[in-house]
Amino acid sequence: MTEVPSPQLRISDQERESALSALGEHMTAGRIDIDEFGERSAKITAAKTRGEVSELFADLPGPHPVFGPGEPAAAPSVAPVPPAAPMPPVPQPAADGSVAQPQQWSPAQRTLSALIPVAFIVAIVLIATGTAGWPVIFAPIGLTMVGRALWGRDFERQHDQRHRDRHELHRERRDAMRELRDEHRRNRRLGR
Repeated sequence: MTEVPSPQLRISDQERESALSALGEHMTAGRIDIDEFGERSAKITAAKTRGEVSELFADLPGPHPVFGPGEPAAAPSVAPVPPAAPMPPVPQPAADGSVAQPQQWSPAQRTLSALIPVAFIVAIVLIATGTAGWPVIFAPIGLTMVGRALWGRDFERQHDQRHRDRHELHRERRDAMRELRDEHRRNRRLGR
């Protein structure tokens, strides 16, 4: 029987880094938000014992920080929990409070999106064989313009908004990680 590491043991810089890394994975998975990540990471940085760090992961599934020679402090006899399958993206509320649902293509949109490449191929073949003159190329171009006029703007707006949201989230996470890194470096210089 292996001995359970005491929660009163002081943690090392490597164990603290393990805890910060595990916390970052929970934020990436969406289990905690950026504010909670900042609060918990500050507590990890200030923690002195394994018990203090383990308390911060009590309400989270794996991954947990690794202490000592590969033993988690909270429950060494329990097998680690395999990572959960990625969850589908959750629709986020819009500014007006409504929840944007992923838009499905209508049968007309699917039909038009299938016809456009076929129309281009047919037009090119007709022009190449000399069966029809070059103005036939305007048929697929016209189909494309009709489709864009009917449905293109909405999809572009949604795509642009999703892109801006992803970019903003990435920027927030990057800034939080930089702040955490800088705080950790300051604490190491001060000898904490």
